[in-house]
Amino acid sequence: MSPQRARPSVRSKVPGRAARAPRLVIVGAGRLGGALALTLQQAGWPVQVLVRSPEARRRARRLGLALADAQALREAALCLLCVPDTDVAEAARALAPRLGSRTALVHCAGALALEALGEQGLRPVGSFHPLCAVSDARDSLAGHAVALSSRTPALLRALRQLARATQLRPIEVPETGRAAYHAGAVLSAGGLVALAAAAVEALQTAGLSEEDALGALLPLMRSALRGVEARGLAGGLTGPVRRGDAGVVAAHLAALPPSVAEVYRPLSRRALALAGSQVAPGARAALAKLLE
Repeated sequence: MSPQRARPSVRSKVPGRAARAPRLVIVGAGRLGGALALTLQQAGWPVQVLVRSPEARRRARRLGLALADAQALREAALCLLCVPDTDVAEAARALAPRLGSRTALVHCAGALALEALGEQGLRPVGSFHPLCAVSDARDSLAGHAVALSSRTPALLRALRQLARATQLRPIEVPETGRAAYHAGAVLSAGGLVALAAAAVEALQTAGLSEEDALGALLPLMRSALRGVEARGLAGGLTGPVRRGDAGVVAAHLAALPPSVAEVYRPLSRRALALAGSQVAPGARAALAKLLE
C-alpha cells in the first residue's frame, strides 16, 4: 500500500472495554474457533460463528454460540478465519464480497503469511495465531502466547485488544520468519506429543502398560518444564548427558528398539550441545562418539 492511499480503519469499532467491543464473526466452530468464540462470549464480546455443515451448526448450538447471518458479516469489525490452512485462501475469496467494506479479515494459521488472504484492496488483513494446543472447544486459552501480524496499525491494536480479552500474551512475528516460527511451535506441541509416544514405547519395552507408562511420564515431563520455566533451558537440563555419564547412555541405546533410538540420538546430541562446558571434555568426547 502506497503512503498516499488512505489506510482502512477499524477505529470506531476498537474498544477499550468489553461493552464497546467490536462485532466479531468467527468462521468455523471447531476446536480453535469454538474456544475463541466461547472465551470472547464470556468476556462480553458480541461474537457470532459462521459454519457450513448441519453438524457444525448443531455443534455451535450445543456450545451456546450464536450463528452469523449475512447482516452479521456486513456489520462485523473483525472476521477471523478458524479454518484449516489449506482452506484459508478459498475462504477469504468467498467471504470478501459478503463482508463490509471496513471489515478486517484475519486468519488464524500459524504457517501462513498475510498474502494467503489474497488481494483484498483497502481491507485490513492480519493474522492471530494462539500458541495453544487446543484439543477441545472448551479448552482455556488463558496464559498462552498469540502471534500477531498486520500492516495496518489500527487492526494491530484491535488484535492486541482481542489478545487481552482472551488472556493471551501477544508477540509479533515478522512475516519473513513465519515458517521458522511455526516449526518451533509445532515442535513444542505436536513434537512433544510425539516425544511422549517414543518415551511410552521405551517403557513398554521395559514391560509397562501404556496406561502405567503415561501415568509415570506425564508428571516427569511437567517437572522438566517447571525446571525450564524456573531456570532456563540449560539450567533445567537433567539426565545422564548433563552428568556426562556415557555408560548409562550406552546402556540406553542397547536397550531401546531402533524406532526409539532414532529419537533418542538426535535429542541427546542437542542436550550435549545445550550442556556446554557443564560436561567435562573427556565425557563430552565419549558421549559424542556414542551418539554419532
